[in-house]
Amino acid sequence: MSKELMNNFAGKWALITGASSGLGLEFADLLAAQKVNLVLAARRQESMEKLASDLRRKYGVDVLVEAIDLASPGAASRLKGSLDARSVTIDILLNNAGYGLHGDLLETPIERTANMIQLNITTLTELTYLFGHDMAKRRSGHILLIASLMAFQAVPSYAAYAATKAYVLTLGEALHDEFRPHGVVVTTLCPGHTATGFDEAAGATTSVLLRLLTMQPRPVAVSGIRALLQGKAMVVAGLLNKIVAFSNRLTPRSMQRATLKRIVDA
Repeated sequence: MSKELMNNFAGKWALITGASSGLGLEFADLLAAQKVNLVLAARRQESMEKLASDLRRKYGVDVLVEAIDLASPGAASRLKGSLDARSVTIDILLNNAGYGLHGDLLETPIERTANMIQLNITTLTELTYLFGHDMAKRRSGHILLIASLMAFQAVPSYAAYAATKAYVLTLGEALHDEFRPHGVVVTTLCPGHTATGFDEAAGATTSVLLRLLTMQPRPVAVSGIRALLQGKAMVVAGLLNKIVAFSNRLTPRSMQRATLKRIVDA
């Protein structure tokens, strides 16, 4: 990644949601290494405090920890209010918090699906609005939304999750154009299968094919930060994933569903 590009972020404040694991850890390390001050937000306070201590020691940056259940209604407003009370101005928002559920919709408790939708869609949208509003007033800011390769097609056994990520992708691409006149960059990152513990959290096993396609989280995070700095509307992480996303333009949707069903449930 270009150091000249990364210098644009030095000394600023970034809010990373879902910062206690997976891509959140990589985003935190990448930004802290470039002297970006951080706010880490997730449920697990102990793991975030350890991360914050490590980052302060390694990079000499300021790191604040906000232990919060972002899937609870009103969480975005509470987080924004807490940071306003500390006079912390967020220049970079990494909307990373989210999770998936594997299994047929009718076999999954609707409360779990609703909780996922609250986090993946509602809280993400509220955070984007609240912090984006301030950025637009200052005519400066960067927002990275985390979608998924599943955003490009319907996925049986991940029906609701894939739908939430389709929402994130279309929202992010539209906001890229809406926010641009206000000096705010909105970029959407679409990772494929990544070694973040997603499958375990979703209650799924990993097929042989998925294991072959799995990316490590570091290059995925790098591709997202790079695209944000370059002002892109959207990026798919990884060459093979780019090919998959492009191939959806050429294949019938029924074939896409059948193919994904075999891959994720193999």
